[in-house]
Amino acid sequence: MKLLHIDSSILGQYSVSRTLSAEIVARQLALHPGTEVIYRDLASDTALHLSGAHLAAFQGTAVTDPALGADLAAGGAYLDDLFAADLIVIGAPMYNFSVPSQLKAWIDRVVVAGKSFQYGANGPEGLLPKGKKVFIASSRGGVYTRDSPAAAFDHHETYLKGILSFIGLIDITVVRAEGLNLSPEVKDASIAKARADIAALAA
Repeated sequence: MKLLHIDSSILGQYSVSRTLSAEIVARQLALHPGTEVIYRDLASDTALHLSGAHLAAFQGTAVTDPALGADLAAGGAYLDDLFAADLIVIGAPMYNFSVPSQLKAWIDRVVVAGKSFQYGANGPEGLLPKGKKVFIASSRGGVYTRDSPAAAFDHHETYLKGILSFIGLIDITVVRAEGLNLSPEVKDASIAKARADIAALAA
């Protein structure tokens, strides 16, 4: 069994999403001993944002820029990681109501027509093998769930669940710590709740 662990927070040791993603990985390793872990830290090893040069390369133009060639190779490795993994753990903090740009850059490399999805007679269909499980370690400064007045600003978890489902990843569990900027008490309670949710994860 293989597990793909992705972090995207820029906060290093102070990151709640990194803490939770690491604890989810530890829980999965306890449930599935011997699992191989592939780790990607998108904050320290960030893909380039898509450019006209990328699109030209995708259409067959020769690549002469070494940096572009290395970046294209990294994008191919991201796709290989995703196809190989049975379990996928994504540390995803909310930045300005959505995902970090470095996580979006990763998404742009793995959501590729003809590779991770295709358009058929009935519309788009995901090409990722069935049976993969995804765990999202979500951290947010405010509260965006349920009947919160800020719920309309959630382009974070809703986006991630939508784009992952689009490529065939439909078994998605969100472990959430939110309200982290409201007060120390709310932060501590929210993190404790997320940790309890992780401890309750079943195989």
